[in-house]
Amino acid sequence: MTDRPLEHVSDDPGRPDYVIDGAPGAVLAIISGPSGVGKDTIIDALRSRTHEPEYAYVVTCTTRTPRPGEVDGVDYHFLSREDFLRIRAARGFLEANEVHGNWYGSPRDQVRGALASGRDAILKIDVQGAQVVKEQVTEALLIFVVPPSLTTLFERLRTRATETADELELRQRNAAIELARQDDYDYVVVNETGQVERTAERIDRIIAEERRRHANRRVRI
Repeated sequence: MTDRPLEHVSDDPGRPDYVIDGAPGAVLAIISGPSGVGKDTIIDALRSRTHEPEYAYVVTCTTRTPRPGEVDGVDYHFLSREDFLRIRAARGFLEANEVHGNWYGSPRDQVRGALASGRDAILKIDVQGAQVVKEQVTEALLIFVVPPSLTTLFERLRTRATETADELELRQRNAAIELARQDDYDYVVVNETGQVERTAERIDRIIAEERRRHANRRVRI
């Protein structure tokens, strides 16, 4: 049994007890880390690698304004606050949280479609969202990306220059809080400066090992 097409963001609440079983071995992998740690760059590096079976990168919905170079439907689904909350109320998100004053949510049907087709679903979400997903899907694989140091992280945030001074201060405070939660994750991966390909390779190996160890497991979601 499968859900509606993969790339559709659904606003249909469906039945409250509706679940699917993913294909045997398909992994739900969550990649988290503080703002500025390089999650988007790591995802780009993963995309450039050859995978069998193919990864399905779930495109997060957000109410925040696009940054320069970001493409709607590729980097994020950029929604109005009204549309986001409408979909959230209709149970269209696997998880949804307000972070730094903006909403972020993972479309439920994208995750279901990926797992049902045998692909590993890759979610890039924050610490709060990861906890929500783990409570619903105990088989989810949690990977936390950390910087070499807080000093390095803060320098990356300043260099990025995409936030106001107040926003930067908020992200720095939240980063320290999020780093304290890394023990909640199955794996912690250090993203060394200039070593994003090595970081992506490490995550690749972790997911492959998870799939090998649980070749017959069917993730229910």
